[in-house]
Amino acid sequence: MHKPGRRNAKGTTSATDDRGPAVPPATAGRPRGVDVGPFPSSRRLVIAAERAGRRRAAMHSLVDLDVTTARNLLDASGRPLSFTAFVVASVARAAAVHPQVHAYRNWRGRLVRHHHVDVTTLVEVATGQGPFALPQVLHDADIRDVPDLTAQLRATKGDYAATGTGRMLDRFGTTLTWIPGLVPAMWALLGRSVRLRQLTGTVAVTAVGMFGAGGGFGIAPLALMPLQVVVGGVTERPRVVDGRIEAREVVDLTVTLDHNVIDGAPAARFVAELRRLIENAEVLREPDDTEGHPDRSG
Repeated sequence: MHKPGRRNAKGTTSATDDRGPAVPPATAGRPRGVDVGPFPSSRRLVIAAERAGRRRAAMHSLVDLDVTTARNLLDASGRPLSFTAFVVASVARAAAVHPQVHAYRNWRGRLVRHHHVDVTTLVEVATGQGPFALPQVLHDADIRDVPDLTAQLRATKGDYAATGTGRMLDRFGTTLTWIPGLVPAMWALLGRSVRLRQLTGTVAVTAVGMFGAGGGFGIAPLALMPLQVVVGGVTERPRVVDGRIEAREVVDLTVTLDHNVIDGAPAARFVAELRRLIENAEVLREPDDTEGHPDRSG
């Protein structure tokens, strides 16, 4: 049965009937529908990791850093070096100077500080369930150079099954998510066990800027790591250099720390050290590769 049309704000009417609103003419020829399928087990692992971090008190610092010098040195190196590897090396060296930023509590509630810095970063790989951000641990990142870190990241991208985390994902990733309580228990164990931390790291670096143009800050919840750095995009922005305004390349970083184990003042000192390392491109100025680049001596 046809119902009378309703008058809208402009005084015109739109016809409706018992079958619902009229279909706009522009979409009349397009079929409508939905696809329903299983929820990827890999996403269940991500959800469990986020839930494991809910007990942490996240403290965020949003910083934009001038990376013009670093980008120029990366381009001039003559090798395809990873910008993510450069950030990882810089974060690791800053964390080595300020070890309290990636400290955590063990099972007995005692504070644990590592004498080394192992950084976990995410490498997008193709799996049977679609793209997956695979955690890759870069051990001793505070004393490794950018070419070495780049090689490991690219090897993981090329053959993720050759890595320990890749083999675990293939063998146990689906099974773990379907055993009630197993994944939360696993994350709880990873969060407190000093022995497992030697394998999984205490610092996380996530590069989201490579997936889209433009700048911006990515704020992610703390998961297992007490120190997490999210790398945004790189854009040109005006900066004051030697009293003059110049167009410079700037990256947005979100630094997140666990406020349960560190206060604002030491966190600020860590961020200041990280700024110095990145803006001066310190990890690209090391003795084995300084010739032929006069701007490295500054």
